[in-house]
Amino acid sequence: MRYLFATAIGLTMALAGMAQAGQAFDAIRARGTIVCGVNQGVAGFSTPDSRGEYRGLDADFCRALAAAVFGDPAKVRFVPTSSQNRFTMLQSGEIDVLARNATQTLQRDTALGLNMAGVNFYDGQGFMVRRSLGITSAQQLDGATVCIQPGTTSELNITDYFRANNMHFTPVLIERPDEFVGAYSSGRCDAMTQDASQLASYRATAVQNPNEHILLPERISKEPLGPMVRHGDDQWFDTVKWVLTGMIEAEELGISQANVDQRLRDPNPAVQRLLGVTPGFGGALGLDERWLYNAIKAVGNYGESFERNLGSGSVIGLPRGQNDLWTRGGLMYALPLR
Repeated sequence: MRYLFATAIGLTMALAGMAQAGQAFDAIRARGTIVCGVNQGVAGFSTPDSRGEYRGLDADFCRALAAAVFGDPAKVRFVPTSSQNRFTMLQSGEIDVLARNATQTLQRDTALGLNMAGVNFYDGQGFMVRRSLGITSAQQLDGATVCIQPGTTSELNITDYFRANNMHFTPVLIERPDEFVGAYSSGRCDAMTQDASQLASYRATAVQNPNEHILLPERISKEPLGPMVRHGDDQWFDTVKWVLTGMIEAEELGISQANVDQRLRDPNPAVQRLLGVTPGFGGALGLDERWLYNAIKAVGNYGESFERNLGSGSVIGLPRGQNDLWTRGGLMYALPLR
């Protein structure tokens, strides 16, 4: 009876694995490259460096994903997307995954047919203004001209915020990030609104005399950002989701790019599962058992990527805040890898 029960369990797991296999995953493996849709240029998230190599939190994730799938972080092709075409490019299959400051919303999950594979940055919409205006609160923006990128949740949120506070504004809709910042810098608008992290990026890298600009204290929305895939392939969705949560758990366990080889000998069962010493978890996804070892070896854990691109090791200098681990008062909490 015990043998029959074990056989039934094995058959169930095998059938479940067969059900999860999908065309996107198989096509990516056959192609040998992941096509990753990224922002056109937001420092800290995804922007080309002097050699044309994309750098940033989202770019790191794309390389980690390639390392997990192929054992090689270079097997990714970065495709710049705009706020207007990012979702249609994912829907049409022009890109395999969208890692581009994209907010998880009900309509995107349902009407657009997209799945969000977890949150890699908790954000909120804010405003940036010139210090010389003497404005210290968003409540003082009644009658202001505001630069906004179309096709974003920012466009919807600011309308709700001003209506709720019985205020009025004049929108200036500009899609390209360079033109968006340029319009603000030239005085076409009194304020610019976007996710606060992007405003901090623009202030640090794209405007002249950063100290002459301030981010107002209000956050008028919740913006959980993270990678997205299209509906229809659970195996690919699972792969993207678990690479992200694996990077977070690596930080929880203190596994870094520098010590990952040493930690292969760690007797901690959680470490052994994450690094593939205990087999079965990579195989469940259709990947090599060292899938997460390869990802961490390539780019480091989540905290390393954050600090390098957005935190103290970057020109942007954002505090971890909500994006710190849950054990330190933040919201980053890895799903159990077991």
